[in-house]
Amino acid sequence: MEKILSEGDTAGAEKLIHDDYQFLMHSTGKTLGKKDVVSWIGMKDVKKDKVRVLFENDEVGFEHAMVTFNDGNKEAVMTYYKYKDGKVVHQETGATKLSQ
Repeated sequence: MEKILSEGDTAGAEKLIHDDYQFLMHSTGKTLGKKDVVSWIGMKDVKKDKVRVLFENDEVGFEHAMVTFNDGNKEAVMTYYKYKDGKVVHQETGATKLSQ
């Protein structure tokens, strides 16, 4: 997922993200579907640093990263991934805004 995100690889995102995918962003309360996220990945809006996978198995994954967006905003982001059929089917993030 990190490589796909950093490269803006929409074809890779299409393969990795399940058709039933939902992305819940706790910081905004928005829920995005697969089409929305694949498009967003193509924009290369997110740059992650200090990525740490805290836990991962065949069912779930937890990650923490420092994230910088193209508009200059920075956040510390905790991400929860749920997997189905070897793909990401659900994702939730909680974010803490950081000073620019």
